[in-house]
Amino acid sequence: MNERPDLMAKQLLIYERAVSVSAQRHRDWSVAAGRSYAFARGINAAPLVAAEFLPASLEYAIVFAGEGDAIMPSALLGVRGEENSFVGADGAWGGRYIPAFLRRYPFVFSRSEDGKTFSLCIDEEFEGLNQEGRGERLFDSEGARTQYLSTILDFATQYQTQFTATGRFCAKLRDLELLQPATAQFRLADGQTPSLSGFMTVDRERLRKLPDETLLQLARSDELELIHAHLHSLANITPMAQRLAAAPAAPATAPVEEPAPAEG
Repeated sequence: MNERPDLMAKQLLIYERAVSVSAQRHRDWSVAAGRSYAFARGINAAPLVAAEFLPASLEYAIVFAGEGDAIMPSALLGVRGEENSFVGADGAWGGRYIPAFLRRYPFVFSRSEDGKTFSLCIDEEFEGLNQEGRGERLFDSEGARTQYLSTILDFATQYQTQFTATGRFCAKLRDLELLQPATAQFRLADGQTPSLSGFMTVDRERLRKLPDETLLQLARSDELELIHAHLHSLANITPMAQRLAAAPAAPATAPVEEPAPAEG
C-alpha cells in the first residue's frame, strides 16, 4: 500500500463550529478543558510559530507548507493523511511538547474581512463546553469576562502576534528562494510503504551560497538559528514513523527526499 497525502489536508477541521465568544451568547457557559487531545486524532500536522522551533525540534520534524503569503511551518505528527501518531487510544498526548495550536483549542481567533480586527471564537462542538457549571466559566453572573477568559484571550493574542512574526520569517525564506518541495518516504514493519508530500524544506546548498551579508543579517535576527533548528529536526521523521509500527522499522529511503535545486 502506498499513500501519498498532502500535508495538513484537514488540520483546521478540528474546529467544527467556531462562533465568536460573547456575553450575550455564552454568559452561562463553562469550559471543562480536560487533557484529551482526541480532537486532533485525524490530523497529521500542526502549525507552529517561530517561538516554538527550539522545543518542538527536539521531537518533531518541522517543515513548511502552503503557497505564497500563506506559507507557514508545521510539526509533522503522522505519515498518513488522517493519522496522528502522538495521540493515544485514551486521547493522551504522547509527546513532551504540545504545539500551541493544539493547546489553544477550543479557542481560535477569526479575522475580519479587511484583516484589521480579530475576534475570539470557540468551537461550540467541543465536548467540554457546557451549561452545567463544569470547569471554568467564560463570564460571571453580571456578564463580565472571567479571569479564565482573560487568560485565554491573552494567550490567543500572544499566539496571533507570534503567528504574524512567523509569517514574516517564512516570507523571507521564500524571497531568498531557500524553500524546495520535499517528500518523506517510509517502510513500516507491516510492509506498508507510505509517503508524505505537500511540504517544503530549506535547501542546504542554497543556504550555503547566500552572500555573507545576508547570512550575517539572518544570524543577528536569530532567523539562522530557526533555520538550523528546522534542518536538525528532520532527523525526527524516522522515529515518528516508527511509532506507527508494532516494531521499529527502517525507512525505505532517506527520511526526506530533496530534489536537486532548480537551474537558474
